[in-house]
Amino acid sequence: MSSRPVRIPARSVDEYRDTIERLLRPLAARAIESVPVPQALGRQLSEDVRSPVELPVFRNSAMDGYAVRADSIAVTPVTLPMAGVVAAGDAGRDPLPAGAAVKVMTGAPIPPGADCVVPVEDTRSEGAKVVIGRGRSAGEFIREPGTDVRVGDLLVPAATALTPRHIAALAAVGLAEVPVFAPVRAAVITTGDELVPAGQPLRPGQIYNSNGIALAAALRANGVTVVSVEHSTDDPDVFRRLITAATGSADLVFTSGGVSKGDFEVVKDVLAPMGGEFGSVAVQPGGPQGLTVVDGVPVLSFPGNPVSTMVSFEVFARPILRLLAGLEPVRTRELPLTEPVRSPQGRRQFLRGRVTDAGVESVSGQGSHLVAAMAWADVLIDIAAETTELPAGATVRVLSL
Repeated sequence: MSSRPVRIPARSVDEYRDTIERLLRPLAARAIESVPVPQALGRQLSEDVRSPVELPVFRNSAMDGYAVRADSIAVTPVTLPMAGVVAAGDAGRDPLPAGAAVKVMTGAPIPPGADCVVPVEDTRSEGAKVVIGRGRSAGEFIREPGTDVRVGDLLVPAATALTPRHIAALAAVGLAEVPVFAPVRAAVITTGDELVPAGQPLRPGQIYNSNGIALAAALRANGVTVVSVEHSTDDPDVFRRLITAATGSADLVFTSGGVSKGDFEVVKDVLAPMGGEFGSVAVQPGGPQGLTVVDGVPVLSFPGNPVSTMVSFEVFARPILRLLAGLEPVRTRELPLTEPVRSPQGRRQFLRGRVTDAGVESVSGQGSHLVAAMAWADVLIDIAAETTELPAGATVRVLSL
């Protein structure tokens, strides 16, 4: 197993995030594959997609009504003979006789010679005839070919992450497949002898392993394919085997736990000799961090406290992962505080917060173990490193979760 060191020049939040972004940007050069349009939701286009057909494909009716010549209904009311009925899906090739009307359904082809449609609510039937109660101008309620899109028009630009509206447009022009980037593949490894899977009884000193599930969910929500979620004990050999397997199957690996200054820090103990950089970033929660490149695969190591893990992901990894996936950038905005807050000197703090009609309020305590309180938060309140306290009413930047 080979590696190369990653040098982190400083430990401010912005500089550390920039280091991660530079490390992960090469993942943009991913393989390209064609996928069926129905399976392309959320995938990122590798090239511009242009329309192979015009939309509408043919002249058709925008309303249920009667196709006529506008000059035949210039004076109303007027009674016209019925020359036929055209439903959606009919060929509709018979021309409209002069001084007559053809009943048409929405989407039905317009008979040659007709130049407008009178909506059915402006008419009444009288046997084989129709009484037109209101005149219409040429072109009214007729959809002309190519008024939506023409052959060769840009339909969806490259790098777009496909949403349902894009899928609808691709299907409407008859495309069966589209070229997309292979998604970034990530592996997750949680560490700690104290962790047990959900559903098992807890013995004294044990806690449930939430970080693996939470990180995997966060990755999937940001356009990443999760190839594995594993748990390592504090045995270095176990972790070494798992990191070898993870870097062999993924483009990117996330670990949680084992990065602090205490004993039994299995992630740091294994990865530091391989060139990993471990230290403290001036942030709360989430100060202990680690970066390693193992066999060309970036390994991002977050602290093990559940809130620290999730805040680390939101602040350091989510922006670049969304960029790689073609998703909209993380939303930030400024809101007034509804209560005063305190923050430690020299550490940029991300408080869990909740938006209210009056602004933003802090949610519960700010301990890095308070994972249940995280569920009540919908934003992170960004407090600058040099700020120690802010009064109610002060404007703060918030990061949407």
